[in-house]
Amino acid sequence: MKWLAHLRTINRHKREVMKLCFKAGLYKQGLLHDMSKYSPVEFLVGAKYYQGDKSPNDAERRDRGYSSAWLHHKGRNKHHLEYWIDYGLGEGHEMTGMKMPVKYVIEMFCDRVAACKVYLGDAYTDSSAYDYYMKSKSHYIIHPSTVALLERLLKMLKDRGEEETLSFIRMSLRKK
Repeated sequence: MKWLAHLRTINRHKREVMKLCFKAGLYKQGLLHDMSKYSPVEFLVGAKYYQGDKSPNDAERRDRGYSSAWLHHKGRNKHHLEYWIDYGLGEGHEMTGMKMPVKYVIEMFCDRVAACKVYLGDAYTDSSAYDYYMKSKSHYIIHPSTVALLERLLKMLKDRGEEETLSFIRMSLRKK
């Protein structure tokens, strides 16, 4: 029955992201968010490693040394910063974060907020996504302008709340 619990978690997360994206004015992205999670390569692995309070990708990573579901997922979903990692144009051609289009940064913001809501349940606060990001950001390969926008949105959520942050996003998108 882990597959059913996993399906419920995916569906709940997708609904939360959809609500946030719709409030932000990103209707198509809200509808299409994370559709790859229903593909066999992601769903079956997710069901096998389902834990309920965190991503099954970490459990697969511990078991196999890598996560096939995550490698598939990040390569198909532009709202993940990892999708935008490429070789830089500098002399060393080191890996670097490319600048993400604003609409995908906003979807990433919605994704992070929704994940915190799903995994934290009643313990969720408007600072949860910011706090999680701050604990994890040291290992990210991400473009400076993407960092600036994501951090601005997460801080705004923490300080001013969801309604005001989503209103700001909507207004900003209308100006473009």
